[in-house]
Amino acid sequence: MKTAKPIEVIASRFNISRESARYFLIQVQKSFKGERPPQTLIMQFMNELQFERLPKPYAIAKMMNEQGKWHIPLNREPRAPEDDPDLYPG
Repeated sequence: MKTAKPIEVIASRFNISRESARYFLIQVQKSFKGERPPQTLIMQFMNELQFERLPKPYAIAKMMNEQGKWHIPLNREPRAPEDDPDLYPG
């Protein structure tokens, strides 16, 4: 029997496109320095917590690190777009 890929599971569960699910998983992986967690581990971790809405990728990485699921140090949290100064003030 064919098992669903992590991208397909996340896309289906959170009602997003496969491309958005792929981007989300890659961003979670990029949150870690050096070695990156497998997508299946990320998906299993998210299933354990049973999120109703899709959290930010860095939040998942931080929780994985704090709960000992992936011990690799984290990169700095990316800045949110609203943190950037307005280049073209009205």
